[in-house]
Amino acid sequence: MGHVNFTELRANMAKHFDQVEADRTELIVTRQDHEPLVVLPLAELEGLRETLHLLSSRANAERLQRSIAELDAGGGAERVLIDP
Repeated sequence: MGHVNFTELRANMAKHFDQVEADRTELIVTRQDHEPLVVLPLAELEGLRETLHLLSSRANAERLQRSIAELDAGGGAERVLIDP
């Protein structure tokens, strides 16, 4: 996770954006007298939102944990998916 102040971001925006995209990680931007902001790839934000949704109910979170435990214990079956 990188940190940069707003002046540096503005001066080298393309470089910082390229780094965020390449590293798939967030960049914290600080501004004087303002709350820090975060820049991250859209796909990462969407993944976080999906995870929050999947874990939003206790029942669903427990189902996911059981499934993970089953796979970790050697359960599950590999399947080949064919593009339509």
